[in-house]
Amino acid sequence: MSGELNPEKIIQTGIAFWASKSLLSAVELGVFTELAKGSAAIDSLSKSLGLHPRSARDFFDTLVALGFLEREGDIYSNTAETDVFLDKNKASYVGGMLEMANHRLYPFWANLTEALQTGLPQNEGKDGGVDLFETLYEDPARLKEFLAAMSGISRGANMTIAKAFPWQDYQSFVDIGAAQGYLASQIALANPHLQGIGFDLAPVGPIFEEYVVEQGLSDRVKFHEGDFFQSGFPEADVVTMGHILHDWDLPTKKMLIAKAYDALPEGGALIVYEAIIDDDRSQNAFALMMSLNMLIETKGGFDYSGADCSVWMIEAGFSETRVEHLVGPDSMVIAIK
Repeated sequence: MSGELNPEKIIQTGIAFWASKSLLSAVELGVFTELAKGSAAIDSLSKSLGLHPRSARDFFDTLVALGFLEREGDIYSNTAETDVFLDKNKASYVGGMLEMANHRLYPFWANLTEALQTGLPQNEGKDGGVDLFETLYEDPARLKEFLAAMSGISRGANMTIAKAFPWQDYQSFVDIGAAQGYLASQIALANPHLQGIGFDLAPVGPIFEEYVVEQGLSDRVKFHEGDFFQSGFPEADVVTMGHILHDWDLPTKKMLIAKAYDALPEGGALIVYEAIIDDDRSQNAFALMMSLNMLIETKGGFDYSGADCSVWMIEAGFSETRVEHLVGPDSMVIAIK
């Protein structure tokens, strides 16, 4: 029997961090931003990036073999995808999330075993340290960079929500935890009849308003300062919450859904989206690992299935729910009041 079995998947998964760290280091070094200027020979590319000659060729060829670079002879260039999404000078850059993964999550995940045994976070707050979000909200420049990174990682899902949901049936919306304002802006750009609100903590306001002005939407999308632990949500026809619920324990999840219900009129809709776990809990590996990431990062957060979320929505008073796939691992759960 053993002759028919193959350990390849076990080995490849066990050392998958090799591939991950190769990409993360490439982003940190600015490989893709440098090559966005034009193709380059190995010697000039190594020099511009400050790499030692011993392993530069192995490093670049690893990126070729992984599908992140192309090569003709000794000339390297970006792939179509890395040129669009990993050039820091482009608005489509999604590497902010990878930068955070490299600087923060990569070392924290080394303590996953401890987290599984203790149920305790392993991030900056471990052993009484200062929580990441406390430091973020105290530093406007760092907060702006972080919120832009969050926009990048949600780009595909946000654009799909802006077009796939029947917005023609509604006149207004509020995005809870609006961050930079990317989702609110995409919805407003795709639906010129809508008026929108971004609801978030006070330090986010200037960043949100600057972004909305850049999109030419300041007449239709406004910022509403607030703390969803201290107050209700602004009233609107549609409430959206993206990558919010998974940060919190079950009582807090239910509290936020209840506040959304209270903010909606009859016929209004709640849209919750993130990496929703499949109901069988066996297919969406990314969503399941995101839940493990919530173990690393939060005191009680976890990801959940569409069926789980639907139950919580019905308990809050919503009359019907449905789950719709967005892009990649992301789906949205829609509830109608």
